[in-house]
Amino acid sequence: MRQFFSEVKKNLGLGCMRLPNTDGNIDYTETCKMVDKFLAEGFNYFDTAHGYHSGKSEIAVMECLTKRHPRSSYILTDKLTGNYFEKEEDIRPLFESQLEACGVEYFDFYLMHAQNAALFEKFKRCRAYETAFELKKEGFIKHVGLSFHDKAAVLDQILTEYPEIEAVQIQFNYIDYDDNRVQSKLCYEVCVKHNKPVIVMEPVKGGTLASLIPEAQKIVDEMGDSAASYAIRFAASYDNVFMVLSGMSNMEQIEENISFMKDFVPLSAKERKGIDKIVEVLNSMTVIPCTACSYCVDDCPKRIAIPDLFRDMNNSSRYKNFSGDFYYGMHTKDRGKASECIKCGKCEKVCPQHLEVRKYLVDVANQFEKKE
Repeated sequence: MRQFFSEVKKNLGLGCMRLPNTDGNIDYTETCKMVDKFLAEGFNYFDTAHGYHSGKSEIAVMECLTKRHPRSSYILTDKLTGNYFEKEEDIRPLFESQLEACGVEYFDFYLMHAQNAALFEKFKRCRAYETAFELKKEGFIKHVGLSFHDKAAVLDQILTEYPEIEAVQIQFNYIDYDDNRVQSKLCYEVCVKHNKPVIVMEPVKGGTLASLIPEAQKIVDEMGDSAASYAIRFAASYDNVFMVLSGMSNMEQIEENISFMKDFVPLSAKERKGIDKIVEVLNSMTVIPCTACSYCVDDCPKRIAIPDLFRDMNNSSRYKNFSGDFYYGMHTKDRGKASECIKCGKCEKVCPQHLEVRKYLVDVANQFEKKE
């Protein structure tokens, strides 16, 4: 691993989005134990955001980390989230409230959160990047970066317009590597092009790559280690990746991840071939061969997010513990449901894959709306 930032000791970070939870509240006792173990084993990178755990994550960071350990012993990342400001004047008070919530005087990394084409325009309009750079000059931020959820071309635009960005956080795992919707590989290559160090989020894809369907798990068993270990080590094996985040929820996950990341070894050629086989198995479970070009979306009179719904359908087939109902609800919250298709056929006229979109939407509705 290239060591981009000398203060970062190891290339595994504790993401504070999935902390242990009891009755809707973060379990501070268990979280303290996890934090102490993580630090004792030589790891020091922690990642939070204002909206994680419905606003409780930053407070948990203060109670379990910053109140209990010297400031020099940990690296803390927080984020500027678009939901919490509407104009430039809102940003500094929000930032100050985040410092207070976390109990620190500065953030080691501060990221422009969840950037995509639409949010980037809002951040530019509100001079969010410029404000963060000013806060850095004032000593309240050590490194300004961004986290990203869009196509590689948008990332290239952002890094071209703001070359001062020091690090980029992207979704990066072996199943999304060549996925046209996520574009992990292409986004990584944009970071390399701009010489930006990479922070990886979702290396285990929300836990789905840690709990595989039997056909894929059989390959993992033959390789000899855990499914999670291969997913995390896959991401950490790339040269420009300096940090891989894992949203660990219990001590068992902390101990397992530490076991293979404390003395990190990149994947061997044999292990990479094994992962290629896993990808083949998972992709073979695709029930709708959609490439997510999104041509079908623009003219849909019911505003159905067709590629997203098809992806939900495919993931329900591919992954053992995929929360398909949750994602379907998210993708239809402000858009049309599959059952609302009026069979106009506009989608099929523009589909490069010549898919029977209307037929597949019936299948999707049967899968996710049967309980309603």
